[in-house]
Amino acid sequence: MKTKLTLIILFSIIIFIFGFSSINPELLTAFKNYGGENSSKVYALKLPEVVDFCGEQSPLNAPDIRERLDKELLVNTYWQSNMMLLLKRSNKWFPTIESILKEEGVPQDFKFLAVIESGLENVRSPKGAKGFWQLMPATAKEYGLEVNSNVDERYHVEKSTRAACKYLLKAKERFGSWTLAAASFNRGMLGIDLLLKKQLVDDYYDLLLNKETSRYIFRILAVKEIISNPDLYGFIYEESDLYRQIPIRKIGIDIPIINIAQFAKKNNINYKLLKIHNPWLIQNHLNNNSRKYYEIDIPEDGYY
Repeated sequence: MKTKLTLIILFSIIIFIFGFSSINPELLTAFKNYGGENSSKVYALKLPEVVDFCGEQSPLNAPDIRERLDKELLVNTYWQSNMMLLLKRSNKWFPTIESILKEEGVPQDFKFLAVIESGLENVRSPKGAKGFWQLMPATAKEYGLEVNSNVDERYHVEKSTRAACKYLLKAKERFGSWTLAAASFNRGMLGIDLLLKKQLVDDYYDLLLNKETSRYIFRILAVKEIISNPDLYGFIYEESDLYRQIPIRKIGIDIPIINIAQFAKKNNINYKLLKIHNPWLIQNHLNNNSRKYYEIDIPEDGYY
């Protein structure tokens, strides 16, 4: 009896294995084989002949510069899931950021700085930097943002972008270079200034820097290159795959909100959606004893 049962089990396993292997492989994997190429192959990348940040060219003739750029291109190209998310999010957020950069007189390449800082998400760093631009509390307040236990405008994409622009314009005036202005966003203006004086140079690419700031500009350059030419780096998608902004209407208020959940309900949405569109509101109320004017974003009907 045991022998017969064993044979039945073995026979069932054989049928399962052979039957399973005959299924179309495309049904068993999330990956699609575009262009007939083997998706598991890893290729060395051909560096662009010319790379620039805000029109300031990188000296790719220098071996260390080429290696640093190559590293960041490889890391971002072959971290496919992350880069695909960045491509999708950039479609959603770049129009807003581009418009503000243009209004403030800051080059469009700085949108890629926001990408490497936060991945275009309202994240918080272990050191306490927050938002798309990863501003520290003191810097945020210095450039006009409200930061307290009730309101944190570092999470307000439009306002934090304008604050970042003010910083970058000041840094450009100080250093005379957009590349150094970008590096100072990571190291601080004083930090960059001290290094330039200590090392007797006046260019980012001539500085010996710590690991993070040394990679900083090259991460921006790599992300700029890939997002600008996604097909060259193997990122295939359709327009419908990308994320998009939800149309909103703004409600202006200059009084406190006692209960944000109730405020949301009165405007035909729920607490979750109000918080998604207004992440700068930290608590379930808005104090506003000073009668400051705020605008609350409310998603248009029919999108949720």
